[in-house]
Order: sequence, then structure tokens, then C-alpha cells
Amino acid sequence: MVPNATSTTPQATPRAIPRTDRPAAPPPGGPDDIAVRLREREERALQERTPGSRALHARAARTMTGGVPSSYQARDPWPIYLTHGRGSRVWDVDGHEYADFHNGFGSMVQGHAHPAIVRAVTERIALGSHFAMPTEDSVIVSEELASRFGLPQWRFVNSGSEATMDAIRIARGVTGRDHIVKIFGSYHGHHDYVMVSIGTPYADIGPADRMNSLSYGAGIPEAVVELTVAVPFNDAAAMERRIEALEAEGSPPACVIMEAAMMNLGVVLPEPGYLEAVREITRRHGIVLIFDEVKTGLCVAAGGAVERFGVTPDMVTLAKALGGGLPTGAIGATEELMAVVAEDRVKQVGTYNGNPLAMAAARASLQEVLTGDAYAHLDQLNDRLLAGCEEILARHGLAGYAVGISSKGCVHFTDAPIRDYTSFMAHQNAALPELAWLYNANRGVLMAPGREEEWTLSVQHTDADVDRYLDSLDAMAGDLAAHG
Repeated sequence: MVPNATSTTPQATPRAIPRTDRPAAPPPGGPDDIAVRLREREERALQERTPGSRALHARAARTMTGGVPSSYQARDPWPIYLTHGRGSRVWDVDGHEYADFHNGFGSMVQGHAHPAIVRAVTERIALGSHFAMPTEDSVIVSEELASRFGLPQWRFVNSGSEATMDAIRIARGVTGRDHIVKIFGSYHGHHDYVMVSIGTPYADIGPADRMNSLSYGAGIPEAVVELTVAVPFNDAAAMERRIEALEAEGSPPACVIMEAAMMNLGVVLPEPGYLEAVREITRRHGIVLIFDEVKTGLCVAAGGAVERFGVTPDMVTLAKALGGGLPTGAIGATEELMAVVAEDRVKQVGTYNGNPLAMAAARASLQEVLTGDAYAHLDQLNDRLLAGCEEILARHGLAGYAVGISSKGCVHFTDAPIRDYTSFMAHQNAALPELAWLYNANRGVLMAPGREEEWTLSVQHTDADVDRYLDSLDAMAGDLAAHG
């Protein structure tokens, strides 16, 4: 067994079987068949214990499309509807308590109803909840972010989608270029610019030097899709070759937008030297480098991935954890880039930008919650969780490995290392993430749904929460081994 991947060492080497070009078909009666039978059992159990969610879904579907506010909240036959959260726990409409490893798709690294944030928002709302005018808290938050991320100029938005949309517009405004480069498989929000080359079948990915640009769902103009060029993660040479090809075609890109660590395939960490190479390539080609830290920012270190990996981009986008549960986001950049906004050449606007409630929550979070001690606590818990997952996989002979940094992590059920979207699609056992979600839900652990999701710890999580997660994984791995 290889050394455990830990949150303090941002690299992981799985126990690997030699790669194949495509996933092999499982033998009849093999592990996938076992997973299907266990899934049917666990699904029946979940349906029996959530009649309240079933009833609420039937009611919701009459007036709310699909019965949910967002398609990412949908689940067949019905999602779990929640009532409240406190600390590291949440409760559903049937009264079941869960240790929350979902945490609002990674938004709640502060935990639920943190006293400092409750106090700040309560005090603020009594003074007025919205003005569309600046308040002192917005100044304090921008000062805190400038200090943490090493970028001097900041603007606020209301979501991660708005943050990446405005960042790309600023990059285009500065460079006068239209094309952008993104990482194949990365999600950067739901605006047209980046709803390209996200979730696609293995056969549609394309070769590393010429990956396909494919819209993520209908309604995205093909002209926009063609302006977004995808490249593989952890392959700086392929990125540069694609950039040079675009330049030769007379279409140099305005920016590269990327996560420093991919957080839309579970967790995929940058290999040694990769981010440094990307930084050098983009600088040499006059391309704006944007780190999308919507998932990593404030979750993996005080200064996010910039601090954790030691590479400073030209721009950073934040959201999710920034607002401590209130919708807000931010863009940080160099003074040179933000000059186009300051001079009103690029319009960066929004009625709710810098909303007083969101800024009060962000200020309390940055000054009182996400402290050095908080990150030490997250690192300690994640190290223990990752090590425990590795031990369970090894003991039961289940192919895979655990990987993460600070509050973030996942188990990759795979027979080979996951380093980009292509290897993820080729080697991940797609049946096991869904099975793991069901095991967790039936044993009092709430995870984000989907094979691409990771866990997010909060500063209010405890060793007891980690034990509950590990007990659920142990139960699943043991059942798979017993039936194998």
C-alpha cells in the first residue's frame, strides 16, 4: 500500500493497475452486478425512511419545475428535503439527522448557524438589508481578501457564475481577444462562456491536442461554444500546443480559466510543476490566468489555492464559502487588469453586488471564523478521514484511493490514477459513487450527489462526524467484499 494522501501533502499516488485505453466490460456476476443489487436494497431503504420528502416533492412538482430550485438539487425519485442545520449536522423533513459532508456544495466550511455569522447578520438586518450603495463591511472584506490572496483590487458579485463571467469579460476587455481556454471537465458556472466541455461521454472527449468543444446542454449558441477551447488538466505541454495553434489561426486566447486543483471530478490535484508551467506559459503568451477558486477559495487555506500551491494568477474568482451561507462572490485581480473596470471601459455591475447582509456575513467569517486555528482543525480532521478511507479500501481489497486538501476530499473508486477528465471517464467505477451516496444517506451522512462530487468539512465538524463517514464506507466496502 502506498502512503496515505493527506491534506498537508497535496499529492496522491493510488494503488494502481496498469492503465487501459477504455474501461473494460465487467464480467457477468462481477462487482458491478453486486453494486446494482446493493443499490436496489439501499434505494428501497431510503425511500421507506423519507416519506415526508416524497410528499413534499409531489407538492413541489406542481409549481416548481422538477420539484427543486436548481437541476443540481434533483434526484430520482425524489430528493431529500431539509428543515434546518446546526454546527456539522442537518435535519430532513422526516426528522432524520445527518452529519453534513455536502455542506451546500462546499459553501458551508463555517458550518451551519455559526454564532459569529448569526450575530453579524442579525445585527445588520436590523439596520437595513439592502441599499445598492457601499457599506464599510464591503471595504473590510476587500481588505481581508487582498491580504489573503495577494491581489490588490476586488469587486463583488452574487455567485460563482457571475464571478467567472465577469472575470472573463474583464480579460477580454484588457486583451481585445475573444477566445478563452478552459480545462476539459471543469465546471465554472452556468453562463454560456463556460458551459462547454464539462460532462461528455468518453468517446466524445477527443485527443489531448485537439479536445472537442461541446455545449453542456441545449440553449448555448454554437458561436459561443466555438470561442471556448478545452485542454486537459495536468498537461502544460498540451495547453501550450493548443495556444500556439490558436495563435497560428489568428485567434490567440484572452485567458486561461482553471481550478488550481480540479474540484469537479472529486478532487484531482495538480502534479508537481504543473501550475508553475501554466503560469509561465500564460505570461509568455500575454494571456490572463484566472484561478477559479469558487470551490477552493477559503476552503483549503486562508489564501485558498494561491496560498496552498504558491502560484499567483492574474485574477481569482470566489463565491460559495465567502458568504458563510449568504449568496455572494468576488473577483480579485491586479491593478492593471482592474483599470478597465475603474475607467468604466468594462462594465462590472449588479444591483446586489456587495449586499450588506452578505458583506456582514463575509466580514464575520473572515475575521472570526476562518482563522489559523480553524484551518489547523480542518487539516487534522481531513488527514484522519483520508487515512481512514485508505485503510478501509486496503482491508477490503476495494480498488481506489483517497485524496484531498484541508476541508476537501474524496474517494476515487478506480483502477488507475485520476489526473484529468479522460482518465476519470476511463477508469472510475461509476456505479460506486452512487452506491456510496445511498449508504451514507441511510446511515446519517449527507454527501453531495453525483460521481463528480467531493466532501467538504466545516470548522464545526468533529471526530465523531469523521467516524460516522468511515463507518458508512466500511459497511459498503464490507458488503461488496462479502458478496464478491
